[in-house]
Amino acid sequence: MTAHAFDIVILGGGSGGYAAALRAAELGKSVALIEKDKVGGTCLHRGCIPTKALLHSAEIAENVRDAAKYGVGASFDGIDPAGVRSYREGIVAKKYKGLEGLIKARGITVVGGEGVLRPDRTIAVGDDVYTGSDVILATGSYSRSLPGLEIGGRILTSEQALALEEVPQRVIILGGGVIGVEFASVWRSFGAEVTIVEALDHLAPNEDIALSKGLERAFRRRGITYSLGVRFASAAQTEHAVTVTLENGTAYEADYLLVAVGRGPATAGLGFEEAGVDMDRGFVLTDPELRTNVDHVWAVGDIVPGLQLAHRGFLQGIAVAERIAGLSPAVIPDAQIPRVTYCSPEVASVGVTEAAAIEALGADGVVAYEYNLAGNGKSEIIGTAGLVKVVRQKDGPILGVHLLGDRVGELITEGQLAVSWDAHPEDIAPLIHAHPTQSEALGEAFLALAGKPLHAL
Repeated sequence: MTAHAFDIVILGGGSGGYAAALRAAELGKSVALIEKDKVGGTCLHRGCIPTKALLHSAEIAENVRDAAKYGVGASFDGIDPAGVRSYREGIVAKKYKGLEGLIKARGITVVGGEGVLRPDRTIAVGDDVYTGSDVILATGSYSRSLPGLEIGGRILTSEQALALEEVPQRVIILGGGVIGVEFASVWRSFGAEVTIVEALDHLAPNEDIALSKGLERAFRRRGITYSLGVRFASAAQTEHAVTVTLENGTAYEADYLLVAVGRGPATAGLGFEEAGVDMDRGFVLTDPELRTNVDHVWAVGDIVPGLQLAHRGFLQGIAVAERIAGLSPAVIPDAQIPRVTYCSPEVASVGVTEAAAIEALGADGVVAYEYNLAGNGKSEIIGTAGLVKVVRQKDGPILGVHLLGDRVGELITEGQLAVSWDAHPEDIAPLIHAHPTQSEALGEAFLALAGKPLHAL
């Protein structure tokens, strides 16, 4: 075996891993980044970036269909799957090339291959062994399925759905969370008949109930159907179709079934348990500063219990690199990390829901306000319905910001600042939101909670 020594060895080159590598190199550390596929991980190659490119193609399709409403002559001639794929892959290729350039410029050693953590805290890659004063585990996640539900043929995960060479005529989506509603939005815009099956009582079940209900209304208007509150029982496929049966006996038939029931931690077979790392159902357990129970072994990203978001991985990777270098970055709780679902209409939130706030403080200790985007000029111009909901502690700070509407994901950073800085609505109400912008809707909610609404009664 050949031995290699570095200050930091990182297992996994996705969002958390490469962010840690870049920041550590900035801080003067020698870094080995071990990745079995391509740096950038799921987010860049099979997740965030390609799916959002798909969603933009879907937005263009809807805009062309509706062009006459805006006084523009245009005709919709259909979707070219090969053209969509070329556009999507071009975006990914540009981002990948840029990331490779950054990594090379920072002097980071990229090691291709599957690494395994050994009990002596080294990482073996084939016949090579990599030793670091510190080791960061950042191996990411995989698409889950359900017991007895085999992926293959006409039963897909999001990775296979991205690779489809056709637009399905009919599709069933198992799961009404982020991945499910995003693909539902794309396929409906492309002309497919879409049915979502969600075992819980609402779409986007982790969001504030106002957003979930608003999304359900919007999807009904778009012709997306859904079954809520009934569990999946079985699926059977033939050469030409797949049939899904629910526990109440209801059956749906379609060309494809997309399984979108969440993502699991990619930790199996990588030696973590054998090296003594504390685990729980495949997740790596850490303290708030992302240390595992093994000295000088850290974990970041989707393998750490909590939100599975690329930008959470970035944040954690940067923080761990800084802690290794002797700095003291703040611990950011998941509640202060913004969340965006990029369907149409978009869903964006930060902080706690009204229900969670009431559970913590009691009904008398919480005040919430909803502002309908029908009163917002820019939202009317771009043709989106939706709402802004702000939750505050009575006579206290803003606890949660929840948005529904096309393009509202671009507004959530202001919500994050308000929640993270414990701002009161009275602090923000005097600040000017440019007119006409969708950000004015947030301003209106803050004004209302400060007791001086402008464009609302």
